Amino acid sequence: MRAIAYAILLILHSSSFAQPLPRPEYPQPQFQRSRWLSLNGPWEFEFDDNNHGLSQNWAASIRKFSKTITVPFCFESPNSGIHDTSFHPWVWYRRSLNIPADWKGQRILLHFGAVDYRATVWINGKLAGSHEGGGTPFKFDITDLLSTGPNNVTLRAEDPPTDRTIPRGKQYWQPKSRGIFYTRTSGIWQPVWLEATGSSYLDRVRITPSLTGQVRFEARLGREEPALDLHATISHNGVEVAAGSARILHGAAHMELRVPNPVQWTLTAPTLYDITFQLRRQNQTVDTVESYFGFRTVAVENGRFLLNGRPTYVKMVLDQGYWPESLLTPPSDEAMKFDIEASKKMGFNGARKHQKIEDPRFLYWADKLGFLVSGEMANAYEFDAPYVDRFTREWIEAVERDYNHPSIVMWVPINESWGTPNLRDPQQQNHLRANYWLTKSLDPTRPVIENDGWEHVDVMDLFTIHDYAATGARLYEKYKDLGKPGARIPDNGRAIFAPGFTYNGSPFFLSEFGGIAYIPPGTNVPPESWGYSGVEKTPEAALARLTGLYDAIARIPAFIGLCYTQITDVEQEVNGLLTYDRKYKFDPAAIKALNDRLQ
Repeated sequence: MRAIAYAILLILHSSSFAQPLPRPEYPQPQFQRSRWLSLNGPWEFEFDDNNHGLSQNWAASIRKFSKTITVPFCFESPNSGIHDTSFHPWVWYRRSLNIPADWKGQRILLHFGAVDYRATVWINGKLAGSHEGGGTPFKFDITDLLSTGPNNVTLRAEDPPTDRTIPRGKQYWQPKSRGIFYTRTSGIWQPVWLEATGSSYLDRVRITPSLTGQVRFEARLGREEPALDLHATISHNGVEVAAGSARILHGAAHMELRVPNPVQWTLTAPTLYDITFQLRRQNQTVDTVESYFGFRTVAVENGRFLLNGRPTYVKMVLDQGYWPESLLTPPSDEAMKFDIEASKKMGFNGARKHQKIEDPRFLYWADKLGFLVSGEMANAYEFDAPYVDRFTREWIEAVERDYNHPSIVMWVPINESWGTPNLRDPQQQNHLRANYWLTKSLDPTRPVIENDGWEHVDVMDLFTIHDYAATGARLYEKYKDLGKPGARIPDNGRAIFAPGFTYNGSPFFLSEFGGIAYIPPGTNVPPESWGYSGVEKTPEAALARLTGLYDAIARIPAFIGLCYTQITDVEQEVNGLLTYDRKYKFDPAAIKALNDRLQ
């Protein structure tokens, strides 16, 4: 069914686009409908630096915008066709909509994967809705706004580039990137698409499997109607293994099914089960959604990280999720898959998706390939009440979006006190504690880290440490007694505890270390390029230092895992194991040999 839908998509677009459709794959594989249409490709585009667009009613105007942009790439990126990295706080998009004739009588949903930061959408000049949050998806039922014949969609995006209370991750608030901060991403930066559904439709379904074979489903409707049932059919390798139904009550349905002899999702055999959800009224199918899940559990018990009840050494690599041609937007499905396969080739079993709510297709490939992911939020840098409001709403949306992915094994709302710069303040301390308990209330099945790296409070499931010691000797001397009775946990960069807090007994995770910089001959890097502890002149020197760090970690039994900084160079930061354009700096087998020592 998916192959047929994709073929139809290409036919529909073959006459509309001179160039191949960018990012043509279905954007959200865990919630897929067969009738869909990509809106990626050329849109009209306009900068609105004086913020006149609203007062001049550009949404309803017939004036043509002066530029063309390739969606889903941000205007700052080369792939957008504009490549303007200067400040433009307000931008506008417009394109026509051609609704397929066989969608007549269906409800039409307009989806945006992500728009940074505030988005307002009009259909034929009529308001469809708005959304705030730069990393999470949103959609509108636009059925009642459509007219017979041609239609158009207009989007206004507002992204104040210097507002440091907005969660922006690594996007720099100065005109030119510097240090650990990179070029901004504004406006549409993930795919846009249309879907056709019945008169009522599924909005979301939570899937919670257990290793016993029990699978719990919690469904919500987007448009409630009476006398509806939810049907679910689970299959494995094309064979049905369980099915059942539940009545929709008050816009929701709860169901449990049991799969006999469930095959677990593991790192070496990432088995996935397919599931078809159908919303039915008697014998009529109103809406159909395809999804998948894996039988996988994670826990922290007795000082160890457990995957499916078995101790597992976490070997992650820090992944900023940037590309030179497209910045935060993955340039292709193959690019996302490559980064995971490259990490696995070097012996890593997971990634910290750092300061970014990553594209769902990356998580799809992590699910398919058997790769652990730390689900993290793009942070702000300053604290006030409006920040708490916008952060909390977006974090809830992020956890809700990604709950069903077996690859995600931990949640990290805050990194290195970003957004909470003064942890002497009880209000900011309470924000960290509240984030932990909020996340546990949304998802009790995964470990949560309340403040990755330092200034910990009294709630976390893994005690994370960031340390960029230049040599293994320094690292070992600092942490050789870690976890022993009465031993002090060393500070690094900042105090390891927020004022007034002490160790809660959780296991130690070295969630940032390394950052060894090396620039291969002929690599094009900015003159201001840098690395932690300088830049090594030869690959042999860089590998020798890396080997020393791994030697030290292997002698510190308190660590249950590590995260090396980082998989690729990003702009001026050249700490990558690969260059920014994804060329290996070192023999992957040499890195894998170091990781394979840690069990």
